[in-house]
Amino acid sequence: MTIKEAYNIQSDFWRKNGDYTDDELFLFTEASHLLIEETGEPEFMFDLGAVYYERKEYDLALKYYEMAAEYNYHPANLGLGYIWYYGRTGTVDHKKAFEYFSKESGDDNADYKLADMYKNGYYVEKDQVKYKALIESLYSRVRYTDNVQDKLPEVCLRLAEIRLGEGDTEEAVRLLKEGKSMLASRIGFDPFFGNYNIMRSFVEQLYSLVEVNVNDCDIFDSYYLLQKPCLIVFEYDGLPYTVRSDHEDDGSISIKFDEKWYRTPDDFLRKAEIDGTRLTLAAWKVKIKEVYYIV
Repeated sequence: MTIKEAYNIQSDFWRKNGDYTDDELFLFTEASHLLIEETGEPEFMFDLGAVYYERKEYDLALKYYEMAAEYNYHPANLGLGYIWYYGRTGTVDHKKAFEYFSKESGDDNADYKLADMYKNGYYVEKDQVKYKALIESLYSRVRYTDNVQDKLPEVCLRLAEIRLGEGDTEEAVRLLKEGKSMLASRIGFDPFFGNYNIMRSFVEQLYSLVEVNVNDCDIFDSYYLLQKPCLIVFEYDGLPYTVRSDHEDDGSISIKFDEKWYRTPDDFLRKAEIDGTRLTLAAWKVKIKEVYYIV
């Protein structure tokens, strides 16, 4: 294999967007090893580590991230921070996580994790002043973003909590609505399960502060609405639909939509489809019209 062929193999692999065969993965790893050996560029070390990370082969991800980090390659420092923060290889090491994230101080993702470490006292002493300063700085940097993968939703959720603690309920509500809106767009782009967990937190916190206004509701507000026995009438692409929630004798919830049953609001939001499209991946097509509570 020549260097040119290795470059071409890598380019073809990235165009697969994760939809690759075992043979294509093998060729990619062989090409990566050649490029690492011949060029010594940390980019190829990190990229190989990133593929292993995505495949949950964390020991190999660690190996190649560490190789790239020896060149102070910034994405590798972040990757190592995440590996040690979450204990991907079996051991949580907040000291190492803090050191790697600190190397990338000023990066949104690094500062977000550093903020959480100050909030929770991971390796460092709990420091609400530093936590608040980092979150406020992050918000000023991401509030006008149009990139749904940026940390705006997570930052809004944390800053809303801070503002609520300061007694500014109005600003907390504004932040919750802002972050919830961006997160809805992100879920339409990336239905990662963690994004649904964050959305549930948004909805729960929002409706602990304000009353439901059907005119302002979207499909994600079902996290709150379906907790009570009710019938939700909504339009999807201009056509009418209903979803019904009932409480069983044992206290569990049963949700019926389009002749299918769901166990929880979360189950409904992650799985419910119309014409093969998950509702939450086309949330902009959904318009809540009425909510009837069942007594």
